[in-house]
Amino acid sequence: MPTEWKLFADLAERAGDKHVTVDAGAGDTVGDALEQLLEERSDLEGRVLDDDGELRSQINVLRNGTNVLVEEEGMKTELEEGDELALFPPVSGG
Repeated sequence: MPTEWKLFADLAERAGDKHVTVDAGAGDTVGDALEQLLEERSDLEGRVLDDDGELRSQINVLRNGTNVLVEEEGMKTELEEGDELALFPPVSGG
C-alpha cells in the first residue's frame, strides 16, 4: 500500500507539491520511504540531506504526528498500513 508524505514550507515548494505518494508500506522503514521520496523529487535532496548523505539535523520527520527521531527508532522505524509521514524544515518565530 502506498504511503503519502506531507511536505511543508520550502520543502513543498521544492517538490512542487504538498503531498507526494511513494511506493512504501507496511514492513518498509521511514528511511525506505524517504529514499523513495528523494528519488522521485530530487530537488529535495540537498535541502534534506547533508554532504555525507545523512539527514540534516534541523529536518524533522514525523510518522502519524510523532517525531521518529526523538520518540521512535529514527529512520529504522517500521511503517504500518495507513501511516502518514511528514517532513518539516526548521521553524522559527518572532
